[in-house]
Amino acid sequence: MLSTDTDILKTAESWRREGRGVAIATVVETWGSAPRPVGSHLVIDEDTNFLGSVSGGCVEGAVITEALDVIADGKPRMLEFGVADETAWQVGLSCGGRIRVYVERVD
Repeated sequence: MLSTDTDILKTAESWRREGRGVAIATVVETWGSAPRPVGSHLVIDEDTNFLGSVSGGCVEGAVITEALDVIADGKPRMLEFGVADETAWQVGLSCGGRIRVYVERVD
């Protein structure tokens, strides 16, 4: 079961109160098939703990890696991931499509 947006945002707030570096990633746009809808969140702390989902698989790992950089330098990032339908199966994805994910530090 996926966490609710309320759970994710409460976790981000709790982690910040504990003094952890925190970033939140949000799906801001999708084209074609996408595993998670616009508005989906993933919260990440400086120790790579996370809650929520913006996609899955290799995309989620890449977002977590970028989030660590966002936590470190405070500069938000807009990430775009996409796979053409004809190559989707080759990389382990069941469908094509693209997503844009905005990653920002929680201060």
